[in-house]
Amino acid sequence: MPEHAAASETPLEGKNPFQLRVNLGKNVPESDVRAALATGDMGFLHSFTTGSTVDGPGVRVVAWTSGCMWRCLYCHNPDTWVVTNGIPVTVDRAKEELRKYRHGVKVMSGGFTLSGGEPLMQHRFAVKILYAARELGIHTALDTNGYHGAKLADDELQVADLVLLDIKKWDREAHRRLTGMDVEPTLAFAERLARRHRPVWLRFVLVPGLTDDAQDITSIARFAANLGNVARVDVLPFHQMGRYKWKHLGLYYTLEKVEPPTSELIERTIAIFRDEGLTAY
Repeated sequence: MPEHAAASETPLEGKNPFQLRVNLGKNVPESDVRAALATGDMGFLHSFTTGSTVDGPGVRVVAWTSGCMWRCLYCHNPDTWVVTNGIPVTVDRAKEELRKYRHGVKVMSGGFTLSGGEPLMQHRFAVKILYAARELGIHTALDTNGYHGAKLADDELQVADLVLLDIKKWDREAHRRLTGMDVEPTLAFAERLARRHRPVWLRFVLVPGLTDDAQDITSIARFAANLGNVARVDVLPFHQMGRYKWKHLGLYYTLEKVEPPTSELIERTIAIFRDEGLTAY
C-alpha cells in the first residue's frame, strides 16, 4: 500500500508522549483506512518516542498507535482516540525507523514497545510491526487493554516477548463508568495469556477517588497472582500532563481538580499487590 505523500513528510519521532497530534491522516481515503486495518500493510501512528524507562524493561523506543475504543476518564492522550489523527505509516517505514535505534536499545538492555491508543484496534499492523522488530533482533512489548485480544491467533501472541496488560478496575459497573467498556474481555485475554505461558507485566493507574478502593485493588491483585505469569506490577500514579489536550479538543474533563496520589497512597497500593505475592513497584 503506497504511503501518502503529505504524511511521509511528517516526522515520526515526537517531542514527547504528551505532544498533541491531530488530523495527520485526515486526507487518507476511507477505502485506504479500511484496507490498512484489514491487511496491516499500513498503520496509523501518533508518534515514536525514545528513551522510555517506564514501558517495559531497559530503555525503550515506543510507537504510539492512534485509535482507541475506550474513553478512560483519566486518559492523557485523547488525541489517540481517533485512528486518522495518526500518521499513516507503512510497515517498511516503521521498520526503517526501528532500525535506527536497534543498536542503542540493545546496549541499554531495552527494546521496542507498541502502545497507544490501543494497538489491537490495528491488530494486523500490530502483528507486522512487532514481527519486524523481532527480525531486527529487538525485544518486543505490547501495551494493551486486552479488549481485542481475541483477534490474535495463538501463534501471533509469540510476536510480543512481553505483554504490558492494563487492568483499570475490577468492579464491573465501575469499570464501565471509568472506561465506557466492559472488563470481561480484558480478563479473558489475561487468562489466555496465562494458559499460553506468555510473560505479563500488569499496569494499574492509581487515581485518587476513582481507582483507589482497597477492596477493588485487592481483587485485581488476587486475580493477577492466580494467573501465574505476571512477572511484575507497575502502579502508575495519575498525573495531569494530558489535561490541556482535553481542553484543546473541546472535551469535557471531569478530573480537572483531581490531585496526583500521595506517596502514602502509592505505597499502600503497592503493598496490596505485594501482599498477594506479586513483585510490584
